[in-house]
Amino acid sequence: MKESRPSNTFRGLPLTSEQDSEIRHYIHIKERSGMPWDTPELSAMLADMLDPPELAAEERQSIDDSMRAEHATAQEGADAELLSPESGRDAT
Repeated sequence: MKESRPSNTFRGLPLTSEQDSEIRHYIHIKERSGMPWDTPELSAMLADMLDPPELAAEERQSIDDSMRAEHATAQEGADAELLSPESGRDAT
């Protein structure tokens, strides 16, 4: 994959290769549908990519807590599976 640089991204904007690909895909789909692609929706996508909204400290903490809980639950399940007396037996 080519390295994304402003010289080869959409309108020379500082986009990642994934963002540039998403923009080009959006344009491609609009063109195939015969619809205009330079729309307020595209402008909003670009604005979000260039200046993503900040999460409030409470939201970040909530997300971190949820991720920790999910990780702990997954780890407990994996540990229980390893300790299960049936985990190493054949079911024949």
